[in-house]
Amino acid sequence: MNQGTAIANQAPLKQRLAILGSTGSIGLSTLDVVARHPDRFEVFGLSAHQRIDVLLQQCQRFKPRVVVLPEEAVAQRMRLLLQAHRLDVDVLSGASALTTLAAAPEVDTVMAAIVGAAGLPACMAAARAGKRLLLANKEALVVGGELFMQAVHDGGATLLPIDSEHSAIFQCLPEDPSTWLQRVDHIVLTASGGPFRSREHASLHDVTPEQAVAHPNWVMGRKISVDSATMMNKALEVIEAHWLFGLQPDDIRVVIHPQSIIHSMVVCRDGSVLAQLGTPDMKVPIAYGLSFPERIEAGASRLDFTKLSALTFEEPDRRRFPGLFLAWDALRAPLGTTAVLNAANEEAVTAFLDGTIGFTSIHKTNALTLERLPPDLGPHPRLEDLIELDQRARAVARGVMKQP
Repeated sequence: MNQGTAIANQAPLKQRLAILGSTGSIGLSTLDVVARHPDRFEVFGLSAHQRIDVLLQQCQRFKPRVVVLPEEAVAQRMRLLLQAHRLDVDVLSGASALTTLAAAPEVDTVMAAIVGAAGLPACMAAARAGKRLLLANKEALVVGGELFMQAVHDGGATLLPIDSEHSAIFQCLPEDPSTWLQRVDHIVLTASGGPFRSREHASLHDVTPEQAVAHPNWVMGRKISVDSATMMNKALEVIEAHWLFGLQPDDIRVVIHPQSIIHSMVVCRDGSVLAQLGTPDMKVPIAYGLSFPERIEAGASRLDFTKLSALTFEEPDRRRFPGLFLAWDALRAPLGTTAVLNAANEEAVTAFLDGTIGFTSIHKTNALTLERLPPDLGPHPRLEDLIELDQRARAVARGVMKQP
């Protein structure tokens, strides 16, 4: 967050929430926190992709007024289920319905937990409408960058990061954003290293989707779990940190910390290091975002220092995790390069999970797509320009993957 980002004042007694991506891991954790504080939060709207059985259970428990689904056919099935259970919930469909929900005047807070670039328009709508925006969709910044931050500023929105690493950085920074650059030397994003941190580099080609999604520390969705295994998630987080905190690429560093206890660190000008620690549970940054500037019970287990055998750190291996290092290259490249990288990665991860490419082909696809599609955006792209670039990058990535 730069100086243009609004810092939250005291939250209203009862926040009305829209949770975009309510059936994913972040959405489920958000509702877990919400359920612990019925006096503070009210669920106004939910959105999901396909898991209408889970969405129905959420409607039964939290009684939202609106749910949004991507396709009308799925929405109609949801309407029939709600009718059978005598639940009075409006069911809308399509991308425009999602942006309408994100900007609805009845909504105070938007949890943006949709995975991928598909969440960008709704995030932009929430920012322009001046919402408290809890950002778990890192792609909004990776793709939207300056345009998204300008929308936050112009709309007077409150932007709070939900990724554990960026929440940790935010918690360690001085309260006044205008002093960040004078007091901070650099930041260090920690990474678990995923399931293949110590696996032989030559054997990574044979990795299966089931192995890639088996994260040793965190419970996450399939796409994000694969990104953790390739460390592309950390590449995206480096880009996100650049926009959130107004830091230059060289001021953002990454270290592997297998225990996932230290969630990230701020290194000050005088050499002091401020760190945020805790158990690896996304309910902690979610609760912090929901209650900021207060702190509420998150439902996460407490950290027991007497049971910690060691906290270790390693430098990322460029051969094992080549995708990580694309982050700094993309940030130094022409505007829009980070959007191309994100689109290529989304296409490659989908293909890997579908079994059509191998694990190491994810890195190959990302690198070749960047090479073949240098962006040609002007200095002030529109949202439509970024979406069009995203689509072109996906087409290039699909073409790359068809080649032997």
